[in-house]
Formats: sequence, structure tokens, C-alpha cells
Amino acid sequence: MIKTPVCELLGIEYPIFQGGMAWIADGRLAAAVSNGGGLGLISAMNAGSDYLREQIRAARALTDKPFGVNIMLMSPYVEEVSRTAAEEKVAVVTTGAGNPAKYMQLWKDAGIKVIPVVASVAMAKLMTRSGAAAIIAEGGESGGHVGETTTLVLVPQVCDATQLPVIAAGGIADGRGVAACFMLGAQGVQLGTRFLVADECSVHENFKDKIIKANDIATITTGKRLGHPVRSLKTPFSRAYFKAEYSSISDEELEAMGAGALRLAAVEGDAERGCFLSGQIAGMVNKKQPAAEMIREIFEEAEIVLGGARQWIK
Repeated sequence: MIKTPVCELLGIEYPIFQGGMAWIADGRLAAAVSNGGGLGLISAMNAGSDYLREQIRAARALTDKPFGVNIMLMSPYVEEVSRTAAEEKVAVVTTGAGNPAKYMQLWKDAGIKVIPVVASVAMAKLMTRSGAAAIIAEGGESGGHVGETTTLVLVPQVCDATQLPVIAAGGIADGRGVAACFMLGAQGVQLGTRFLVADECSVHENFKDKIIKANDIATITTGKRLGHPVRSLKTPFSRAYFKAEYSSISDEELEAMGAGALRLAAVEGDAERGCFLSGQIAGMVNKKQPAAEMIREIFEEAEIVLGGARQWIK
């Protein structure tokens, strides 16, 4: 069985995190992943403290295993949800879309392990100096907000830049991806897109079906003009947005075009107006199954791949 220092650090069975996906990563999914031996995460997204507290307590009703909260630092409610996470004393806080240094002492004082998501070596070094417990190095293959550097290139450079455990994210869906990330120096992995089709994931069935039907060229990146690129499935909405991005439309109009699109996809399954966030790995996701079964399958595959790695060495 695969064990890394991340397992001991967080009290989990497998070194795998479930991504903090807005409108998707709720208490039910987080609990299922944690019960399966990984680290489930609840997305605080753009909601306030009442929503987050409700989801934390929903997860606690379903699991006695460690789970965490993902806080998007661009959220208008970042101050209050940061305090809520501290008050609820969740096991882990992961962060995205910014620098969490302002809130790290608050969380650490509450006994929370802070594990920021980074897309660059410079940010990994800064988070190391700021007292992070580990680092999630996320490559541009991932769904949602993305950076420029790929996982294959980013992860080893982040591993070289910090003594902290590194969790690789972006472009991972099976045991081969896990094995590859371990070879790059990572001590764990984070998956988002594959967990979208978990039985316990409450996302609309249309979203799950789109992931299952996706192929290797099914995603598109939009939002570069506004400075926050986002990867999603190619749909009428994402194609229209991409076209508008290179038109004379104002930045304000472009920003407004995307308002509510993720909710339309995740909650309502609106195939025309919804933004279906997804990583490039969607083409390798081909079945729905319980989260715990996914995790076991992924690590059984990884053990086989790692065990056969020496076949090429003469």
C-alpha cells in the first residue's frame, strides 16, 4: 500500500485530496472522499459564513475523518469565511486565487494546517516562508482558474524550491498520473475532474454526462484578457465567451457575461448558458462510481505502475 509523509501529516489513509470545486465540493462529497481514505474538501466559493458552516456540519454528520475547506481569496466573503473555518477548527484549509498570508496565523492559531495552491515557484517559496504545512502545485491542465505552467514542469521545480511536502494537481485521473507525480517528487495528488462523477457528488447529471463524453480536446481556456484564465468544457457558452474576448466588447461587459454561468452548469445543468469547468483529463474519465471505489482503484493502479517501472532499466 502507498503511504507518504502526507498521510501521517493529515491522518489520512491515501495521499489524495479532492479539489475544492465551487458549486460542487460540498459537505457530502467531502465526507465521502474522507471516508474513502483521502482528504475531502468543501468549497467556500463566493458564499458567506452561513453556507460554509452548514456544509462543515453536514460533513461532520457523515464522517469522523479529517476534511478541509478551500477558500477562494477573491471571494467578497473571504474575511468572514476565514474566521468561520477557524471557529469550526477544520483539519485543513487550502487556498486559491491569491496570497493567503493575511489569514494564515488565524488558521494556524486554531490548529489548522494551511496548504495553499500555487502556480509558480515564487509563490511556493513565499508560502513556505509564511508557515504553510504543505504546498499544492497545480498545473495549467486543471479545470477552473489556471496558470500557464504545466504540471510536468511545475511540480519538480516546486519540489526543488521547498522542503515542504508537495501535492501535485492538474491532469491526474488514474494511477499512472499518481505514479508520474511521485516520480516528479510529489508526496500526494489532488484530483478534481474525476471526483465530479463520483456517486456522492451532487453536481447536475448533465455535468457528469458531459465529463463522461469528453475527449482529449474537449476543453477551452477563456478569461486571459481579464487576467484570470479559466479552463472549461467547450460549450455554446464557452465558445461565445472566447469569441467575445477578442472583440471590441468592454471588460465590464465581458465580466458580466460570465456571471452565474458556473451555477447554471453545476446546479441547473444548462447546456447552453452554463460554464462546465473541467480539466484536460476529462477525456480519461469514463465511468461514474463511489468516491471510495475511485480512490482504491487509483492507488491499486499506481502500485502496479510503480512496481513495473524498472522494466525499462537494463
